[in-house]
Amino acid sequence: QVLLVESGGGLVQAGGSLRLSCAASRRTFSTNAMGWFRQAPGKERDFVATINWSGGSTYYADSVKGRFTISRDNTKNTVYLHMNSLKPEDTAVYYCAASDRRYSTSVTDDYKVWGQGTQVTVSS
Repeated sequence: QVLLVESGGGLVQAGGSLRLSCAASRRTFSTNAMGWFRQAPGKERDFVATINWSGGSTYYADSVKGRFTISRDNTKNTVYLHMNSLKPEDTAVYYCAASDRRYSTSVTDDYKVWGQGTQVTVSS
């Protein structure tokens, strides 16, 4: 089973940028769609972005569209989340997840493997 390890979280001021990385432990990562989700304190885990197996198709939550970009490098077994124009409401633990499908999906139940999460805190 593939393992996922996120990195790149931290504290940033509003308007700033961060890049999250998610490294997968297995080459078969390249056949799976990947996603990023986030969970703020006291709230449910929400979909953020997804990318298909090849990187040719992406989909975003309305709340991050135009500010966040998901990408992947299958040669490095890594998926990224570039976050720009960060807002205090983006503060959450961000999770990387691997789907059991090739095509991008925003459905949480389609994701079978999850990372441990990385904290992103945006100060006002």
